[in-house]
Amino acid sequence: MAVATATKESSDFLQAAAEFDKAIETWPGRNAAFAKKRPPEPLPSVLPVLASIARLKAGKGAGKEIAEAVAAHNCTQSLIPAERCEAILTIGREWMGWLDLRRNEIDTAAREFPAGSVWSNWVAGKQAFRDRKYSDAAAAYRRAVGAWEAQSRAGDAPLLQRLMPAGDLSVGYTELGGAQFLAGDATGAIESLNRAVRQDPTNARALYLRARAKETAGQQEAAIADYSLAARNALAKSEEQGGDAHVYRGISLYRRKEYAAAEDEFINALNFDISPASRADAVAWRRLAAVASGSCESGRKYLEESLVTASPYFPRDEARKTISECTATTTAARPLPVK
Repeated sequence: MAVATATKESSDFLQAAAEFDKAIETWPGRNAAFAKKRPPEPLPSVLPVLASIARLKAGKGAGKEIAEAVAAHNCTQSLIPAERCEAILTIGREWMGWLDLRRNEIDTAAREFPAGSVWSNWVAGKQAFRDRKYSDAAAAYRRAVGAWEAQSRAGDAPLLQRLMPAGDLSVGYTELGGAQFLAGDATGAIESLNRAVRQDPTNARALYLRARAKETAGQQEAAIADYSLAARNALAKSEEQGGDAHVYRGISLYRRKEYAAAEDEFINALNFDISPASRADAVAWRRLAAVASGSCESGRKYLEESLVTASPYFPRDEARKTISECTATTTAARPLPVK
């Protein structure tokens, strides 16, 4: 495991997991060998915890064994000192919280993470964002990203620290930038999203959010360029983000006032298996494009309905303005009743 945390190679982590699995398999035989000298010892909880962590570090496994092992809390001192065992089980809880986050079970994750975990601020940011407290979310995300930055600069960190789930700085700065944008700080958002893109130039979501922030800052051409770049990067990861690629391309076309082509892109996006938030936004953008292209009478009602479910990043004020303008135009064009 120590070698694997140094090389960060999946194969080394899987080899470590295999060794822990062998230790688990042979534990009953160990008890049998010492049967006349001492009572049988329960399986040490650290073995399944370390095996699961090794697989998770390799990008494999679901970590289901961790919760059971942590709950059993068997610290066999003949194998490992009690203090070391407790530290490893605490890391197991870190991974339990991380797995909850991956399933978007935010409140459960908040309960799992140990006190003082660097992930606690990240969870607090997600909770505040969900509650639409965007300034609070930004502050919590900033603390989390700051802790991850410090970890990345730590150099040769102790082994146990290297076993903890690592934060993704590109994702961290993306969510920080998104919260800053919704809190009304477009300049700060652009700065954070620039950092996200520097960490991962293929981060399509960061490019999309940066485009939204640039629009608010009055940088229309730069925003359109970012929408197009977000679409290209998402399309390159088509298995995961193909639907999002069509959303980003559709917004780029919409900003160029190519409303029919934009509507086609949003329709294409809905043919993919995309997240509920992306689907709701694709529907709202499609209806906005329809109204903007002149389908006011038939489209404005549906656009108004879609504003209820659209994500906070959808431009609701712009949509309401478009509805108002098309309503005014339709009313003005309607002939006066004949008396």
